[in-house]
Amino acid sequence: MRVGPALNATGMAAERSAIAAATRDPRLLRAAEALLDNDIPVAERLLRSHLKEKPTDVAAIRMMAEVAGRLGRYADAETLLRRALELAPSFAAARSNLATILYRQNRTAEALEVLDLLLAGETDNLSHQNLKAAALGRLGSYEEAIALYEGVLAKVPGQPKVWMSYGHALKTVGRQQDGIAAYRRALALAPAMGEVWWSLANLKTVPFGDEDVAAMQAALAGDGLGHDDRLHLHFALGKALEERRDFAASFHHYEEGNRLRHDRIGFDPEEVGALVARSKRLFTAGFFRDREGFGSDAPDPIFILGMPRSGSTLIEQILSSHPLVEGTMELPDLPAIAGRFGLRARPGETPYPDRLAELDAAQCAALGAEYLERTRIQRKTGRPLFIDKLPNNWAHVGLIQLILPRAGIIDARRHPLDCCFSNFKQHYARGQGFSYSLADMGLYYADYVALMAHFDAVLPGRVHRVIHERLIDDPEGEIRALLGHLRLEYDPACLNFHENRRAVRTASSEQVRRPINRQGLDQWQPYERWLGPLKQALGPVLTSYPDPPAEWQ
Repeated sequence: MRVGPALNATGMAAERSAIAAATRDPRLLRAAEALLDNDIPVAERLLRSHLKEKPTDVAAIRMMAEVAGRLGRYADAETLLRRALELAPSFAAARSNLATILYRQNRTAEALEVLDLLLAGETDNLSHQNLKAAALGRLGSYEEAIALYEGVLAKVPGQPKVWMSYGHALKTVGRQQDGIAAYRRALALAPAMGEVWWSLANLKTVPFGDEDVAAMQAALAGDGLGHDDRLHLHFALGKALEERRDFAASFHHYEEGNRLRHDRIGFDPEEVGALVARSKRLFTAGFFRDREGFGSDAPDPIFILGMPRSGSTLIEQILSSHPLVEGTMELPDLPAIAGRFGLRARPGETPYPDRLAELDAAQCAALGAEYLERTRIQRKTGRPLFIDKLPNNWAHVGLIQLILPRAGIIDARRHPLDCCFSNFKQHYARGQGFSYSLADMGLYYADYVALMAHFDAVLPGRVHRVIHERLIDDPEGEIRALLGHLRLEYDPACLNFHENRRAVRTASSEQVRRPINRQGLDQWQPYERWLGPLKQALGPVLTSYPDPPAEWQ
């Protein structure tokens, strides 16, 4: 990546002097005040006016990038920051913002390259070190990330967010007690920090004491609590009160946390239904017959997909215990490729997946090769096969077949009430917008089952389904069937998956470090009186489980 030409000391000093002078401009000062107040329309209007008169003012360009970033227009923010660095290569603040924007776009390797350049000039910059630690964790380099967090905390121990990030990394590598201690340090510094309370609840194995419940309730009752802290506290209290079997109060907190999240994200279940309908129209048996031989012939990826909270992390842990299979994480690469083909099409554009019909054999092979190259950075062990565990890839089975026809596809399926209510209790850092409404979740589960039933019909035997309850009841038999589908020899290590010390990033990280048990089954039952909207939305999918409704087969 081009990072800009080198400057001599005189040139750098001149640049910095010009930038400092620009920041004293009265109009930019008013724009800065608007940004501090999060008044984006005012800030944007002032900056546009300023840049119309002074289009090369790099301080204003950087501020406009801040506006774009806050609006989620990361590509626009990146373009603006690169323009600022083209005009002023020594503008370290713009380069720092560029690293953040790249990180937010899941372009983690590029973000690290920018951070390394910044740290070469500012070796003690703790903010850069903290972001680098987060980026390293995203790439699976947890031990290096942990060392960086420890270095930062040794110098600034009063940073609750850094203690929380440190706790996340420790938890991921299996150092649960150290992770809990880090979370507790964060709470000692910021008792109302809801995300830390939720992080403790999300371990699924840490009981809350009465003093914890009282502290969370006091935080909720306090003044000035932010929206995100509030919703995290509701989810954490839901879990704490579930432990105490106070199901009415527990459901109230789960419901309130979901309401707060749902109101912010604006999920539309009809968009998922329309995507499923288009996929069923396009991906016929004839469509795939006409494209036999398309795509990359690499067998490397194993996609584990389906609903979140369906037992997919357990399947990943089982498979990654095999000497030929590497576990990675929930990778963003397949949706990123799908995004180029109208996944979020504007009105008048051909939507996904219809544009995939235009691809020829060479293009499909190139996309398969691109996916393999994009994911290469996640592969650390040299094992020939690797897992992509992003559950939402159920919507992209047709794309997988087009570009990676030899990839493994595993559908992880769990009883709809257990699965959906487990999602309702879960707050996700990003994505999974369907999960914050019982009705939306039922429709989403039904859409997922409908599309997978369609692929069972047009590509018989292509997808191997693991029914969670059957895996619990007969682990060895189900594991042998799973490995057989993937043409892998049975290995006893797969049955002893809980001894695998690999890093696990999902909400089930601690659960899969224990032998198979039935503790997670039927947790919806004490809440059944409140689950009417979910049952209604599921419709016949509920009564036909584990099979799809007869009319879909």
